[in-house]
Amino acid sequence: MTRRVQLPGAAELFRSTSAPRETAVSDEPVSSAGTGRRKHEAKITVYLTDEELLALEHARLALRAAHGIAVDRGRVVRAAIAAVLADFSRHGDDSQLVKGITGDD
Repeated sequence: MTRRVQLPGAAELFRSTSAPRETAVSDEPVSSAGTGRRKHEAKITVYLTDEELLALEHARLALRAAHGIAVDRGRVVRAAIAAVLADFSRHGDDSQLVKGITGDD
């Protein structure tokens, strides 16, 4: 008896997995399960200290424990970015973003 592993063919490996560009930009949720997850077109890499990552994870777990909100760290970060940018748009030089960057907390 031969134990051969069945591997997928080239057509299956290289098939297109993304929707056409017109529909991929939609703000409609990707999952039909109602999780609120959305497809994102761009990606950045952010480096955090161990303490920052621990605080982010603590916030994520606190959202789940205290508010029943189950989210991943990426969604917490996107919400935080949106809040900081909205504050910057409203308050400019007096915004938390400017104060945080300049050290004028």
